[in-house]
Amino acid sequence: MKKYFSLFCVTVCLAAAVVWQLFSNGNLYLISVIILIISMLPFLFSFENSKPDARLLALTASLIGIAVVSRAVFYLLPQVKPIGAIVIIGGVCLGAKKGYLVGVFSAFISNFIFGQGVWTPFQMVALGLVGFMSGLIFRRLKADRISLSVAGFLLTAVLYGVIVDTSSVLMMAGDFNFSSALAVYAAGIPFSLIFGITTAVCLFVFGKPFINKITRLQMKYGIK
Repeated sequence: MKKYFSLFCVTVCLAAAVVWQLFSNGNLYLISVIILIISMLPFLFSFENSKPDARLLALTASLIGIAVVSRAVFYLLPQVKPIGAIVIIGGVCLGAKKGYLVGVFSAFISNFIFGQGVWTPFQMVALGLVGFMSGLIFRRLKADRISLSVAGFLLTAVLYGVIVDTSSVLMMAGDFNFSSALAVYAAGIPFSLIFGITTAVCLFVFGKPFINKITRLQMKYGIK
């Protein structure tokens, strides 16, 4: 049950934020901060308690750096970003909890280029969950080109897309109702599809070779 505790916390936080916004007109900035802090704490405590050595820290930091650069180099192409693919590879190679951290910090650091804002915590949680879920999925499922591509598309187009679009709903829908929320979600579908397709293509092309190289590094230097 412990392995699902972090995912449970994230789900509860997101649900609480939506309910609060719907019924009490809560401050969106405060809600975002609460989501960020509560969702990250279990992963940070778990990572700290695992006493990671310098080799694991270096590999984790390298994946975060690659993810940030992969988003930055496509600055002019909205949603055409390989960052989701790198985060998924991090989850596959390092496991669910560390995959979450790769996603969270990749979103946070890259937003110093793309712009920080009230949307940042939602992007951090969303990309973190992409890394977390990929770690869970590929702990039991063999990571080949097809499985990586399908999982990558679903995780980024659906999971990431819904969470990030929820932040848009909370920011843009002044008079919150079903039709206005549906309009915002519908407007986000093309962007989510582009991000999902980009992730799937990147994973199909270089996902498996990248995973193999990281696995060899882990075996050579005893990184767990």
